Amino acid sequence: MRDGGTAARIAEVAQRILVEQGAEAVSMRRVGEAVGVTAMAIYRHYPNREALLRAVATASGRELAEQWERLPPAGPLEERIDVLLDGFLDFALGRPHLYTFLMSDAWAQARRFPEDFRAGQGPPFTVIVELVEDGMRTGMLRRDDPLEVALTITSSAQGLIHQYLSGRVAMDEAGFRALCHRSMWRIIDGLRA
Repeated sequence: MRDGGTAARIAEVAQRILVEQGAEAVSMRRVGEAVGVTAMAIYRHYPNREALLRAVATASGRELAEQWERLPPAGPLEERIDVLLDGFLDFALGRPHLYTFLMSDAWAQARRFPEDFRAGQGPPFTVIVELVEDGMRTGMLRRDDPLEVALTITSSAQGLIHQYLSGRVAMDEAGFRALCHRSMWRIIDGLRA
């Protein structure tokens, strides 16, 4: 997160706690102690815990999208897809508490498909949609609803990641990553033009 005063510092600390210990560990009191302000002072910036977590989610999604947008925009579409999947796996496996919070925890005002995503409110998802649209434009993928195609592709990866993080996939990380790539390409091969 970028420096933006006390509100940004509060959100950064909340994100750090969430990354290290999970969303349930984020409390106004704990964040306040880590920032050096009272829990009540946090309420001047965030009306409640849910608003603070929403700020963390928004900033985290933006950070992930910015990382993906720095990836090379040129090159074969197949390579760009693989690089994006690797970036997603790096994020999910490197920050499992944050990944779980963003992708599967129930929380107030979580983005909902399709309205929020059609409106571009999910920055990482928007990057995937743009890649799918590029695939349709170039003739690699058949014409379809880009939003739904992106959901199909990402849901498979998310499902596999949830199984892996819960210990239900008995593979080392390298084997799991290879499984994710094979699974994604099975889906994409079914979507080819």
